[in-house]
Amino acid sequence: MVRTLLAAGILVGGLIVLEDQAGALDNGVARTPPMGWNSWNTFGCNINETLIKQMADAIVNSGLRDLGYKYVVVDDCWFDPTRDSAGNLRGNPSRFPGGMKALGDYLHAKGLKFGIYQVPVDKTCAQYFGSYPGATGSQGHEVQDAKQFAAWGVDYLKYDWCSPSGTIDDQVRTFAKMRDALAATGRPIVYSINPNSIHAKTGPQRNWGDVANLWRTTEDITNKWNTGQTNGYPMGIQNIVDVTVPLASYAKPGAFNDPDMMEIGRGGMTDTEMRSHFALWAIMASPLIAGNDLRSMDPATTTILKNQNLIAINQDPLGLQARQVSNDGTRRVLAKKLGNGDVAVALFNQGASTTTISTTASAIGLTGDSFTLRDAWTNTVSSSTGTISAAVPSHGTVVYRVSGGTSSTPTPTPTPTPSGPPDGCTATYRLVNDWGTGFQSEVTVSNPGPSAIDGWTVKMTLAGGQTITSLWNGVNTGTSGAIAVKNTPYNGTIAGSGSATFGFTANGSGSTTPTGITCTTP
Repeated sequence: MVRTLLAAGILVGGLIVLEDQAGALDNGVARTPPMGWNSWNTFGCNINETLIKQMADAIVNSGLRDLGYKYVVVDDCWFDPTRDSAGNLRGNPSRFPGGMKALGDYLHAKGLKFGIYQVPVDKTCAQYFGSYPGATGSQGHEVQDAKQFAAWGVDYLKYDWCSPSGTIDDQVRTFAKMRDALAATGRPIVYSINPNSIHAKTGPQRNWGDVANLWRTTEDITNKWNTGQTNGYPMGIQNIVDVTVPLASYAKPGAFNDPDMMEIGRGGMTDTEMRSHFALWAIMASPLIAGNDLRSMDPATTTILKNQNLIAINQDPLGLQARQVSNDGTRRVLAKKLGNGDVAVALFNQGASTTTISTTASAIGLTGDSFTLRDAWTNTVSSSTGTISAAVPSHGTVVYRVSGGTSSTPTPTPTPTPSGPPDGCTATYRLVNDWGTGFQSEVTVSNPGPSAIDGWTVKMTLAGGQTITSLWNGVNTGTSGAIAVKNTPYNGTIAGSGSATFGFTANGSGSTTPTGITCTTP
């Protein structure tokens, strides 16, 4: 949530990331990115039962519900500042006199879903900053609170770390407590976590799909295009895109990167920028959670939020996030494969003036010589023999849905390099994405033997001009030339026939595979 009271000095630097666990949360929900509305961006702590019901009515009356916007998420400050004598949470009686179950029933009767806010620590964000009394976080009450949420008919839990304390190891263990408690209730509840709030930015440093359905990748959003932050409070649209694009390989049905709630319709940006905001969230397979006052939307806001072409791209059943095709610092191209064989392409102008952005069908993974391009904004259709191009205004994003041809995306060819006895380990290198001036790769460490291994080290030599800029799910020695990557505490033990994965981004071209890849165990 946006913390207007947050001082920049509270934030600390990033942590070394942990493992990409082989297991994944599979609770049957969020098979496509959730869509809906959250109370925080516009109303902050100033919420009540009447307001939430009015927003629910507006979702229905505006036609947003029928387009997929179904989750109504009641953020911070909904609760009584003290638990009852049995330790149960309860709604603030002056703000929600009908109680939280009644509110959930109201939403369900309208064909909507009920979302609620809580934290894994002792105080919610508003309580931490002293803007709301009490200390009613779920710490030590995970099972009790999960049962309470299920009894109220909650369909979506936003679970916000909101503390500067704890390592990423602590966060994984603590978030997992509520994951397991929700599962034990038997109720399908979307589990959305934010590990970054007032904390080192651990969101982009691991694949959280084993813990949650959605995980925030950045610090809180604000309704500005660019705040100059790398990943600090507050984040503009451009800043969030820079962090989230490289994480595309993590997204899949039931598990999505979350770049935060949308700011569309709240001012602070031009219409072109708000259109880009929506288009980029759509193609990045991000949750589409509105944050504006739905009772007073202007026509421009309504047009953006109701763009059915972009909603269809976002809700595609493959659940893939667009991968970067190219980025020269001004012209950025993202491509997202769709379930029917089409490819959605975003031509994103990060510069200060209108420019032409071009790519090709071949570059986005299609072969052939006859293609149809549907403009997601104008709905106009054009034909092409392979060129995909548009004049894009400053901070604008043109999105085409490209049909025709056949998919030419190659199946990655692994480079296994076994070492040691049968109960040792092997390392398989895979190039995930290459945008010319940089690339992203993954290395899968496999245990081919029947017995578990405890600890591993992968060594490789990067080609000239390749320099690692970030690495997750491992600890590296060296960033260029000969490097070594060792396991982190959570992914050191690999069961027989199991595997773990680490990944990295690097400067330079990824066209040359690292040489001398070896994997050894202690």
